[in-house]
Amino acid sequence: MPLPTLANAPSATSILPTPERQHVRIGYVALIDSAPFIVAHQMGFDQRHGLTLELCKQPSWAAIRDKLLSGELDAAQTLYGLVYGVEIGLGGPQADMAILMTLNRNGQAITVSNSLAAQLKQGQSLATALHRLGRKPVFAQTFPTGTHAMWLNYWLAANHVHPLNDIDSVVIPPPQMPEALAHGELDGFCAGEPWHAVVEDQQTGHTIIRSSEIWPHHPEKALACRREFAALYPHTAKALIRTMLDACQWIADHENKQQLSAWLAQAEYLHLPQALIYSRLVSPALSDESHWSIPQGKTHASLPINFYTDTSTNYPNPTDGLWFLSQFHRWGLVASSPAWESIARQVCQTTLYHEAVQELGLTITSPTLTPVQLIDGRIWDGEDAVRYATTFDINARK
Repeated sequence: MPLPTLANAPSATSILPTPERQHVRIGYVALIDSAPFIVAHQMGFDQRHGLTLELCKQPSWAAIRDKLLSGELDAAQTLYGLVYGVEIGLGGPQADMAILMTLNRNGQAITVSNSLAAQLKQGQSLATALHRLGRKPVFAQTFPTGTHAMWLNYWLAANHVHPLNDIDSVVIPPPQMPEALAHGELDGFCAGEPWHAVVEDQQTGHTIIRSSEIWPHHPEKALACRREFAALYPHTAKALIRTMLDACQWIADHENKQQLSAWLAQAEYLHLPQALIYSRLVSPALSDESHWSIPQGKTHASLPINFYTDTSTNYPNPTDGLWFLSQFHRWGLVASSPAWESIARQVCQTTLYHEAVQELGLTITSPTLTPVQLIDGRIWDGEDAVRYATTFDINARK
């Protein structure tokens, strides 16, 4: 298949330095937001930039973490919060980490069991519905410091449910969540698509909120590696960024989504019906019932998963890292520290990203953080994350 002509793409890799490492082992988990890796492989974008990507499907985020740390993987699709958890040594070995770029925004959700959904549909508050189960509810997320744990905690707290005291939170790999919900082992879960689509297709649960309704345009997955890898092989790191930006631009073209869904449906990737995948690539819309348990007056639009609008979409913004650190503090995982800003700047490889964007001939669009209201009405403006972390009524200390 001939390579497409992308806007402002360099005409030949020879005009750029040769990557120090041409063969790169990339880890990913079976989710729609692994799409940039699959597109890069299928379309040959890696070859365009002097790389050969070896895609290594992993069963869980813990496997991604462990193989990044051991060197079995050179880089990977990661949860944003996972990177910062490893950086500060939460729940495992500490390692200096690097975020090369943001892969996507939005695209996650929370799904609950039919029995819980029925109670919410009757107008009960989430807290009341959970209490009437007569036992401690069980919710699943994908990694203790990951995005899904933070979206789940934030949503529960916004609905006056304490995520540390009022529920049991368990870690399950995303592909196992639909079956666990169907067997009554879970009351709900937070993960990426297409696993919510699978539940709704099987009619074993209801998706009641999208992550964009918690925080519009939130950061989600990152292209990450060990900081040592980025320092030793900067031209390889930039070639990876260029490859993923090519793929993200390709995905952003609506006409390509049918082809993308067909690739993702293949057995070596998601191994699911194409129609389920396509439905979540093009429209995240929920029925009116999706607002059963969202605080009145605090709703946001249900937004589609976004891989690329301009280069600000994929910018590795240190401010995004500060938000995750603030939530780690909220839930008792870290002490507050003025070092947070330094940590976020070290993790986010903004210089490599700028250089890669310039090498593609794209316009660098640095993000300007407009204050955003999250689902609980609280404003995140990127300023004074240490103070922000102490402003929540529901937290690990009360």
